Amino acid sequence: MIDEELLIGQDPEPLEDEEQGMFEHFRLVADPGQAPERLDKFMTQHLEDTSRHRVQCAIKQGYVLLGDKPAKANMTVRPGDVVRFVMPYRRRGTEIIPQDIPLDIVYEDADLLVVNKPAGMVVHPGHGNYDGTLVNALAWHMGLREAPEGGDERMGVLVHRIDKDTSGLLVVAKNDEAQLGLAGQFYEHSIERKYRAIVWGDLSEDSGTVDAYIGRDASDRLRFAVTDDPDKGKRAVTHWRVMERFGFVTLVECVLETGRTHQIRVHMASLGHPIFGDERYGGREIRKGTIYARYAQFIRNCFELCPRQALHAGVLGFVHPVTGKTLHFEAPLPGDMTKLLEKWRNYTVNMSL
Repeated sequence: MIDEELLIGQDPEPLEDEEQGMFEHFRLVADPGQAPERLDKFMTQHLEDTSRHRVQCAIKQGYVLLGDKPAKANMTVRPGDVVRFVMPYRRRGTEIIPQDIPLDIVYEDADLLVVNKPAGMVVHPGHGNYDGTLVNALAWHMGLREAPEGGDERMGVLVHRIDKDTSGLLVVAKNDEAQLGLAGQFYEHSIERKYRAIVWGDLSEDSGTVDAYIGRDASDRLRFAVTDDPDKGKRAVTHWRVMERFGFVTLVECVLETGRTHQIRVHMASLGHPIFGDERYGGREIRKGTIYARYAQFIRNCFELCPRQALHAGVLGFVHPVTGKTLHFEAPLPGDMTKLLEKWRNYTVNMSL
């Protein structure tokens, strides 16, 4: 049996902050005695729980290769030919247990839904987080009450993700056509994504762009870092602009041109302005201001008020993969970041009196 994760609707390793490239999800090799056969028919016969329509959707998006070249549905498979299914994210295969967890759904139709994820919620089960995740909640929302069978089309598929302690918008595909279309837009960097972040320090300019490769930190595999070596990282581009200044911290808007792991967190830290509260990248220590008792206590109170990196995925825009309509969604800052900003506004006013 071929584990054809994308075609049967299980959750992928998403694009939002994963390295990008084409990854093989499965391959088929035509037997020596194989009679010449049309590609889409060959794939349908050799993949369990897969309809011809699903296969044709994948071929149309360019995710099926015959040999090393993108295939067409009417191409002929001959003895010894290799058929590969590739996607711009790695495979993943953790059993999903549906759980009745409330979701903040901002949009839903027959093909997709957009959800506003709270900070603290893991997107996908794994690495010690096997329940209580967004995907567990989505499985329940889609009508499942037991772990889905391989061919269950109700599962819903995430094609990108945001970090556990980042809040904000995510799009979920509900069928193959939507999934393939959305994955293609993420791969082509045509998705509109805007974040708001509170960062340490007072940036010297009102706007700027970070265009720098990001790769694994050689000294800490849980971190990523900017690198000058293209062979050790992936190109990442973040556009930022100042929205409000508080002297010691700054509210910025960040627009992603690419989607790498921890991209905004790494890029802002590389500028010397890590995200406030981001422990992994130096944002959970005093980075600006004189360290005296009253100020240090104020900062501790801020960390308690917003006990995570102050980063929110507030804007998401894309072309509907089925209708072709342009969709745009905005999610307001969550309560912890709103209260943190108000606390800094009050502090700044009092400092000027």
